[in-house]
Amino acid sequence: MSTLRPLTHRQTVAALAMVAALLTALSMAVGETRLDVFAAAADFVHGRDSLASLILVELRLPRALLGAATGFGLGLAGAAMQGLLRNPLAEPGVMGISGAAALGAVVMFYAGLTGVFAFALPLGGMAGAAAASVILFALAGRGLGTMALVLAGVAINSLAGALTSLALNLSPNPYAALEIVFWLMGSLADRSLADIALALVPAAPGWWLLLTAGRALDALSLGEDVAQSLGFNLRWLRIRLILGTALAVGSAVAVTGMIGFVGLVAPHLARPLAGREPGRVLPAAGFVGAILTLGADILLRLLPTQPELNLGVVTALVGAPFLFLLLRRLRGEA
Repeated sequence: MSTLRPLTHRQTVAALAMVAALLTALSMAVGETRLDVFAAAADFVHGRDSLASLILVELRLPRALLGAATGFGLGLAGAAMQGLLRNPLAEPGVMGISGAAALGAVVMFYAGLTGVFAFALPLGGMAGAAAASVILFALAGRGLGTMALVLAGVAINSLAGALTSLALNLSPNPYAALEIVFWLMGSLADRSLADIALALVPAAPGWWLLLTAGRALDALSLGEDVAQSLGFNLRWLRIRLILGTALAVGSAVAVTGMIGFVGLVAPHLARPLAGREPGRVLPAAGFVGAILTLGADILLRLLPTQPELNLGVVTALVGAPFLFLLLRRLRGEA
């Protein structure tokens, strides 16, 4: 009797990529309006300005692509942070980059620039992520250890959260405050292809920085002394991962708002499939993050709720129970 052979790492990553691609296609077909995706795509290719092609290109396609890209970046950055900190509870927000990006976008809301300049919101988010990265770079350049960087990230996150609350408290316009809160809950709706381009231009080099750090993370899993003895520069590794996370996560948060728990959950779901080595987990966690984000976005559109739930709310509802289960498992292992 023949037995099924386990998938190789490349086959596993390819299978996850295929599932993410299928969900991207499904995301374009799901919505309030029934849409024949193939007919709409044919109309667009042949230059026919039909309502179906307009819905596909202006609404469904940007939402699907942004969901895949955002989820991939969050999952990849989550795996990188867990590998760097060697902590299963680490996630991209631990360095304060997500909170700082959200603060930068809120400042644009508060200043009223979002109504003047179309890309003020994402550019403000990227500026916030860049500011947090500069602070972390300055600390990493002084040779501080990993735990010191974590404490710096917690401080940045707390300060960004406090300043965001202050902006909400001092907002003279209650409608502007409501708009800020709605944006902070995270959503892929009503984004354009221009928003995707704005997010992908900085995100792509961030993905590359994280994906190519696999060997160093594998060595770091054996301990900092072992990694240094193998010739890896830990200071450069920290800077590399901070920069990659800032580009990958900061650009996503700047366009979509806060989408929590994907960066925490995706690496844990990827490890049983890809193996325990951090370098192998990186690409798998990226595609698992894309699957989770697209799946949650499809689910919220199928729910009979009006108005439509925000994506950040759905991921939090799914991610919080997973966190409790993870804590229970870690306590059992301890």
